[in-house]
Amino acid sequence: MKKLTIYNNDIALEVRELGPEESELIILLHGFPECWNTWRHQIKPLAYAGYRVCVPNLRGYGQSSKPKSIKRYRLDELITDVEAIRLHYGKETFHLAGHDWGAAIAWWYAIHNKQPLASLSILNVPHPYAFLKALKSSVKQLRKSWYIFFFQLPFIPIWALTRNRFASLRKTLTHTSSPGAYTEEDFIHLEEAWSAPGAIKSMISYYRAMLRYARSPKNDGVISTPTQILWGERDLALSLASAHDSATYLQHGKLITYPEATHWLAHDLPDEISQKLIEHLNRYPAL
Repeated sequence: MKKLTIYNNDIALEVRELGPEESELIILLHGFPECWNTWRHQIKPLAYAGYRVCVPNLRGYGQSSKPKSIKRYRLDELITDVEAIRLHYGKETFHLAGHDWGAAIAWWYAIHNKQPLASLSILNVPHPYAFLKALKSSVKQLRKSWYIFFFQLPFIPIWALTRNRFASLRKTLTHTSSPGAYTEEDFIHLEEAWSAPGAIKSMISYYRAMLRYARSPKNDGVISTPTQILWGERDLALSLASAHDSATYLQHGKLITYPEATHWLAHDLPDEISQKLIEHLNRYPAL
């Protein structure tokens, strides 16, 4: 696996890539509080299936740039990093997959840049409009989303996440995933990413930008890209109802749920998720 840097103006993105250079491109986007390692189990199967796999650390994570302004973590800016990666590889069309915040970015990109996408795969994050609707109408979802409001506080969230060598982050991942889903190898990669100067503050900035710079939808949010939503039903932070609501925004898509899996689907069911990604990519080639 090769490590390189891709630039989006002043933003440097730490990227890992694998697979044939001239093959169809798939970009895999991780979420909070992970890093490129979210997709550790899927990278090689996708590459061996013949795809060019690009796995960035999102801005603010690992060795990627960490802009100080919270405004730089708005979805409207985050999707420009995806576009910069596409342009780096010189692809007219490509495949996109995301989990957690990576899924939110993938949704937003699909809503606003429909033409370049051959396929879209979403893991355990609702369509942005469906999530906004759930926050406004569901007390249950509002309670599940307590951490979003906690992250708006000054200083305390950074202290809480960094104390005792990131003990709270490790505990969260271990206790909210399936038994054995995270290994010590995973935590080696994660602690390396968390230890980067300014990383925890930047990771929290996503949530701060989410509330401070949220904007009203400019379109109906309907997505024509062939889309699969893969969802672990034991997600403690996001309701299954929001997954079903998300599917209503798809012109050409499906929702597949896993009753025994959690929010950390790529770790819980690594082989199953690899298979679903490959099947979806094979079905909708990037022409």
